[in-house]
Amino acid sequence: MGDEFEYNKRGVLKKKQYERELDRLQEELVKLQYWVRSEGLRVCVVFEGRDAAGKGGVIKRITRRLNPRVARVVALGTPTDRERNQWYFQRYVEHLPTAGEIVLFDRSWYNRAGVERVMGFCTDEEYEEFMRSCPEFERMLVRSGIVLVKYWFSISPDEQERRFQRRIDDPKRRWKLSPMDLTARSKWAEYSKAKDEMLERTDIEEAPWHVVNADVKRHARLNCITHLLDQFDYEDLTPEPMDLPPRQSDTGYERPPIDEQNWVPATYGTNPTEGDDW
Repeated sequence: MGDEFEYNKRGVLKKKQYERELDRLQEELVKLQYWVRSEGLRVCVVFEGRDAAGKGGVIKRITRRLNPRVARVVALGTPTDRERNQWYFQRYVEHLPTAGEIVLFDRSWYNRAGVERVMGFCTDEEYEEFMRSCPEFERMLVRSGIVLVKYWFSISPDEQERRFQRRIDDPKRRWKLSPMDLTARSKWAEYSKAKDEMLERTDIEEAPWHVVNADVKRHARLNCITHLLDQFDYEDLTPEPMDLPPRQSDTGYERPPIDEQNWVPATYGTNPTEGDDW
């Protein structure tokens, strides 16, 4: 823990300092965005981890200040019947970045090495074929010029239980918890074995795994974003401030009567009235 930061009694970075650091890192992400677009880079970031490990939370913090035309999130659902009969990687390929794009996968092709393996959604032969093919698939992506960064969010069973319980107690978060999540928790050891084998067999030089300690959300977010930024020797291409041109002068335009328009009811504040300069 650096001397420049203050932590509470639980060893968690204090909220004001966390927010200040997050704001600083988000400004750097904007600089990275301009640079990626200028250089025509294709950046693919994979986020994997157990349920409630915080993947979605860090993705939201990464994309919050970015242009959705440059940085987009891919979170695919259950494959369709047609997709099940395709080459396994096919439905992911169509979402890979084009020049000047950053694509963040909230779960990825590694579903086969995790949930599909543990829950029996694939055969042993399909699993082995994936584990053989995945390193070659990723090497092919890197050779094609894609920058591939892979993160595994590591969470302890006690912390996962606390987060699950918060989701159960909070109606705003309850949608995040599915019956599959609960079933997966009952197979913690099987998931651990599957994760260990996945990391061992797909941790390649061209696209290594980076493990994030995810037990403290604030730390995990800041550490992951800092590491992601460190993968690029980017330049600050932020445009200079622009001068706001004067508003067009009156050309005789007459606005239709306000009461002829369907205004949203002003539950908060008030709507304009006839004569307001809108």
